[in-house]
Amino acid sequence: MELGAPLRDVSRETIDRLEHYQSLLLKWTDKINLIAPSTISTSWERHVVDSAQIFQLLSSGSTKLTDIGSGGGLPGIVVAILAKEKMPLLQSVLVESDQRKAVFLRTVVRELGLSVSVKADRIENVTETGADVLTARALAPLPKLLSYAVQLLKPDGIALFQKGRTFEDEISQARDAWDFSIDLYPSHTDQEARILQIKDIRRATK
Repeated sequence: MELGAPLRDVSRETIDRLEHYQSLLLKWTDKINLIAPSTISTSWERHVVDSAQIFQLLSSGSTKLTDIGSGGGLPGIVVAILAKEKMPLLQSVLVESDQRKAVFLRTVVRELGLSVSVKADRIENVTETGADVLTARALAPLPKLLSYAVQLLKPDGIALFQKGRTFEDEISQARDAWDFSIDLYPSHTDQEARILQIKDIRRATK
């Protein structure tokens, strides 16, 4: 599958919502460190466009997405904004244990009218299982992410994880404990990064 430009063919209204979200992200970052200070000047490309890539890999039949370790809403909020126009039946659950970040996420959801619920809890405590799609960005090593995937995905669900230059090492490490099918997609924003599309996840049998 060839991924097109992440924000191709979206409406002006969707771009406006993304810009509104970006402005809130930058405003709140002064108080609660939602993104690294070094990425503020390139936040549109580094965070918004980078997160938008995930939306391109969603199945048209997906109705439930869970984003874990949502932080500032990357990629969960960005995906929900795109879904508002392109996939209105998609319901998203954003899991974030930091109470201040959860307040930020709820503020964005309210101001933009998104189909999103925010769970201010640890991932291990989440009871909303059976997701079609699980997403995470800059959260944990792949073996740990797969343990969350088994907990939260439905049996034929798909995990979409954004990984940097160490993605090959993480895949190799994950193979020690897990069996899974994987497809890799290049990133539009970082030539060394990949999007990992993983399914058929199960504990490895020795």
